[in-house]
Amino acid sequence: MELLKGAPVSAAIRAQVEEELARIKGPAPRLAVIRVGERPDDLSYERGAVKKMEAFGLRVQTYVFPEDISDETFKAEFKTINEDPDTAGILLLRPLPGQIQERDIEAMIDPAKDLDGISPVNIAKVFSGDSSGFAPCTAEAVIEVLKFYRIPIEGKRAVIIGRSMVIGRPLSMLLLKENATVTICHTRTREIQTVCRGAEILVAAAGKARMVDETYVSDGAVLIDVGINADENGALCGDVDQPSMEARRIALTPVPGGLGAVTTAVLAKHLVQAALGVLP
Repeated sequence: MELLKGAPVSAAIRAQVEEELARIKGPAPRLAVIRVGERPDDLSYERGAVKKMEAFGLRVQTYVFPEDISDETFKAEFKTINEDPDTAGILLLRPLPGQIQERDIEAMIDPAKDLDGISPVNIAKVFSGDSSGFAPCTAEAVIEVLKFYRIPIEGKRAVIIGRSMVIGRPLSMLLLKENATVTICHTRTREIQTVCRGAEILVAAAGKARMVDETYVSDGAVLIDVGINADENGALCGDVDQPSMEARRIALTPVPGGLGAVTTAVLAKHLVQAALGVLP
């Protein structure tokens, strides 16, 4: 098993960010991280994002609200952050508590500050193949890893486990744009192991700890683990059962140490692009 570590990919993105950051006159752009409640995966992502922004020489401010905040109050607070001219980009940690109308927030966010691709405007651009909008950071991070390690995408059979609008569906569009042949699996997919064993690129984004074991992969496959879970002992783990893969001839992003570092690096890249008003 070959490990596709995230650190060198993050370092390559950092070099790009530093080059673009040098074009900005005045203070470094500022990221607003908005969190409601204390979900462990949100806290983990927030810590990683703050650490990455500071390491890249960018400014970051967190806004934390209680889990029982009312829809009306949260919208008022969000509007203030969204309209702050010193806020170059916004990262909204989701899902939001049930009393908050999440779709209303998605419609409110300024597409130019929407670094994680939640605005209907940006999602529409991703689905139409338009590069002038921000794609979700995690979905884009998958593409960054594949390209950094020179893993061909064109013509490959790619299978994604997970159909969320956060990862599965937008990632399918990004892979299609790179001319992969894409299959999306979900909870109602029949004989899912058989479908996944046909993948040359397999992306595990089910949100279920260690769901994907050796029965899901064939030798020679590239396996991207998107999952961030806590196991029964509270330890961080992915959607892939990494120990079961040890004897397999595959390439795998580990958890921790894999895609997470790349996702926050993509977030930093998006922040600088938002400040410059320039997208790929």
